Amino acid sequence: MSRIERFLTSPANWFGIALATAGLAPQALGMALWGGWLLAPLGYGVGFAVAGLWFGYPRLGTPPWDELEFDADSGDAREAMDKALHAVRGLVSFNPEDRLSASLQARVLELCTQLQTLLQQWDRSKGKLSLEETFQARHIVLSYLPEALKTYLSIPPRFARSKILANGQTAEDTFRATVDDLSAKVLQLTEDLASQDAEAFLNHSRFLHEKFGPSKNPLLHIKQ
Repeated sequence: MSRIERFLTSPANWFGIALATAGLAPQALGMALWGGWLLAPLGYGVGFAVAGLWFGYPRLGTPPWDELEFDADSGDAREAMDKALHAVRGLVSFNPEDRLSASLQARVLELCTQLQTLLQQWDRSKGKLSLEETFQARHIVLSYLPEALKTYLSIPPRFARSKILANGQTAEDTFRATVDDLSAKVLQLTEDLASQDAEAFLNHSRFLHEKFGPSKNPLLHIKQ
């Protein structure tokens, strides 16, 4: 969407036009009011300012969160996941216009750390994730978290923190619950890989004990 389109379709512009029209109505009906035709630009200015404070002013530039788009099915998946995670962490740390509360910002950064731990564990693990788990892990990094963050940041902060949505929660509370759900899944995947590695370690230890344990050491039998 171009800058002009973003301005024309913004709530601030539409609300300004509505009040400007309301200011023109008495003049069109032949009613003389204080201010006369100046009521139209005054009404537009007031409407634009009020709607801008509540819904956010129109952006002439591209919001930074619009860059959170990653292809989950092309190129090197591992490289793409690193790129996506770096972008999400950077945007959350930057926190444009303080759209994330301090607690929510910390929670998302914690999830980024959990995802980094999962990717590192995945790289060195002797275990494997199922096809479904592999799909989930990749899409959490490449689409689920970026899309949730992008959508949330597009909501004006005051609206996100105060307006109750159809689910009975604010957008901020809903996003926090989403982050918690993703975090639980990431921890489950990380523990799954760790459990497989622990099982592989235990099996190898058993093998070494059976091969080189006391019952297999001829020197111990000679001493006896």
